[in-house]
Amino acid sequence: MRRRLIAGAVATATGLAFLVTAPGGSAVATPAASAATTEYTVVAEDGTSADAAVRAITAAGGTVVGRNDAVGVYRVTSPRADFGAQAAAAPALIGASERKAIGHAPKADKLIERESPTATVSEKHSTQGKHSSKSDPLDDKLWGLKMIKADRARKKEAGDRRITVGVLDTGLDAGNPDLAPNFSRRLSRNFAPDLVDVDGPCEVDGCLDPVGTDDQGHGTHVAGTIGAAADGFGISGVAPGITLVELKGGQDSGYFFLEPVVNALTYAGDAGLDVVNMSFYIDPWLYNCVGNPADTAEQQAEQRAIIQGMKRALSYAHRRGVTLVGALGNNNEDLGKPRTDTSSPDYPADAAKPRPIDNDTCWDLPVEGPHVIGVSSVGPTGQKADYSNYGREQISVAAPGGWFRDGFGTPAYRTNGNMILSSYPVKVLKEQGKVDAAGNITAGNEATVLKECTAAGACGYYTYLQGTSMASPHAAGVAALIASRFGTRDRWRGGLTMSPDRVERQLYRTAARKACPEPRLRSYAQEGRDATYDALCEGGERFNGFYGRGIVDAYAAVSGRLR
Repeated sequence: MRRRLIAGAVATATGLAFLVTAPGGSAVATPAASAATTEYTVVAEDGTSADAAVRAITAAGGTVVGRNDAVGVYRVTSPRADFGAQAAAAPALIGASERKAIGHAPKADKLIERESPTATVSEKHSTQGKHSSKSDPLDDKLWGLKMIKADRARKKEAGDRRITVGVLDTGLDAGNPDLAPNFSRRLSRNFAPDLVDVDGPCEVDGCLDPVGTDDQGHGTHVAGTIGAAADGFGISGVAPGITLVELKGGQDSGYFFLEPVVNALTYAGDAGLDVVNMSFYIDPWLYNCVGNPADTAEQQAEQRAIIQGMKRALSYAHRRGVTLVGALGNNNEDLGKPRTDTSSPDYPADAAKPRPIDNDTCWDLPVEGPHVIGVSSVGPTGQKADYSNYGREQISVAAPGGWFRDGFGTPAYRTNGNMILSSYPVKVLKEQGKVDAAGNITAGNEATVLKECTAAGACGYYTYLQGTSMASPHAAGVAALIASRFGTRDRWRGGLTMSPDRVERQLYRTAARKACPEPRLRSYAQEGRDATYDALCEGGERFNGFYGRGIVDAYAAVSGRLR
């Protein structure tokens, strides 16, 4: 099994804050450069010192306006039209990614697999009376918690407040009463200022949304699955006692670019976070290749820079104690036998072209990056969801991610309850027309949006989604429980700590093994899918391409002794 590498693409915006590296390697804001120049993200060659990289950038006609010396990534402006070519030709530099004019195109479909919902789920709830701290009012709808035995696990370990889980995503709505008790505003950071040509007009001065907000919704949903509080209200997460940290690396539109993600990962390492969840891929390339003949020389240099930048950032975080968990993707594809990529680059509009993908020189990132625990998605019956990526080279474990079409031949088929219920920002629901200005669920949306209010009138909102984006946080939550149960006192930083390698071993050792289906070639024709969804499961019960080492098991992970 080849070890996974990483990649990403970059977009920047003039008039915003830029990031430089503080003494510990983490990013801090500095003033933006003039809007009269073109912007680039430049990655230095391996072994190049920061001073040498800056000299090479200057010689190529660029000005460094932001830097992350920990991983050799620089934000640069230049008036030269040939700066990208000059940077790629410099021995000290790998290449440059130019900021491109891209349209305002929401990217929710790459984050989550969407289905047309049906009106089969009850609508609205309000908190009345007392509820057990071990189970919240909506937990009966969280089949994923029961599948991985998280409800049983919390009797032994509900999560330690000293364990911090970074949600590297589109933000986190700390106004949700289920997330607020576990949210750390002090540790949270926004690394992705709004880009006007991607996200629309900025909503705040400086275009840097305050932490504790999420204008896209994806991050808030992920956060609820990981660590919504078990407090007798709404839902509870897999690890309801841990601390949630917002690492905003995704744009409001759903794009994830190289520089914000790199800066978020190096910050996670410097800040001593214990787990980071990554339910996305890096734009604009679904696969980053070192020299794909279908790409131009400039595009090839950009992808090589992305691969190295992400590889360094993931390794940096891992060395500093961060357990990295990533979604395997929703392209119903064996990542060890990739199909022709027809979706890249995903901007500017209509730029995508057919790109045959060589498995040995191309990577889907971050999930194929070093030290990333790759998670596939299963539905309520425990079967691999039709949309979920798979493959023995990339997969680590499986987890509940929802599958709308699960339960064929039963009343559960094509019902919302097959998906994953979690927290969601009311602001986004209002923009979608699912909640009105007064906070009421609008007609026709009662089956997909739920509302829960405290006696004091604070309301949380919840919705159903499905995708490997929903599976990954289940695994991240179990990783947090392992660190809570078996972590030791960090004598340097205080709190608890546990080696990511030990967390990973315990996660794998205790996963519930699941064999390939018979026949091994799984057709999803009965669920209404064409032959492109056919998936061949390879491997044995101990490890296979559909389920890896098995479906994560929270109860087994925190029971008994650590080996």
